[in-house]
Amino acid sequence: MFVAANFLIALGKIMDLILTVYMYIIIARALISWVNPDPYNPIVNFLHRITEPVLFQVRKRLPAMGGLDLSPLIVLLVIFFLQKFLIASILDQGYRMKLNIGGFP
Repeated sequence: MFVAANFLIALGKIMDLILTVYMYIIIARALISWVNPDPYNPIVNFLHRITEPVLFQVRKRLPAMGGLDLSPLIVLLVIFFLQKFLIASILDQGYRMKLNIGGFP
């Protein structure tokens, strides 16, 4: 059972790391959007390519806000929710299995 527990713990930590890195990428994209970035800059190009698919999906579901783009904020809230609910639940289950709490054999 410890193998499954270690797998869940590792999976939870990797997912948490990926979500944290993506959160910082979203923040960087939002900060860069406040200035007039050079679209040919490789960093700006990378940030746009990695975030636009997710932000576009959120943007098309939001009502028109008169030029105000709240999609980065919505994505950050979803990431925060996933970290505090889904990732925490996976880690809790892994640690419970490792400590043999909750009736696991």
